[in-house]
Amino acid sequence: MPTLLIVHHTPSPNCQTLFEAVVSGATTPEIEGVRVVRRAALSATVSDVLEADGYLLGTPANLGYMSGALKHFFDQVYYPCLDETRGRPFGYYVHGGNDVTGAVRAVESVTTGLGWRRAAQAVTVTGAPGKADVQACWELGATVAAGLTADF
Repeated sequence: MPTLLIVHHTPSPNCQTLFEAVVSGATTPEIEGVRVVRRAALSATVSDVLEADGYLLGTPANLGYMSGALKHFFDQVYYPCLDETRGRPFGYYVHGGNDVTGAVRAVESVTTGLGWRRAAQAVTVTGAPGKADVQACWELGATVAAGLTADF
């Protein structure tokens, strides 16, 4: 059974709303046979990454960059997982107050270095999430999870 690892930093109600939508999409009953593991970015481990078949990442945009928590996650797993996880699918979402450009660039840079394959369009949200933003996050979760069933 394929495993989807959701690594997130969820420090605000807006980020919580997006995280819950991603989880709801990934765990929808229509997608069978995918184990979904959720880890806060500061507690996700190398073992979590190596045991997963795909990844969903969530971060706020902080000071023009991904959150320090997600950066810490990448710092911990990058080299131990570099060769073993190349080619695995991933998706991500970013929330910011008014600009997410730097955070998007940072996530893209690290995942490109890891050799991960983007499996869905990133979801970027500024300000309070609207209905369309929540739906986009649900679809992100569902798309990445469903893609894992096709790979197995």
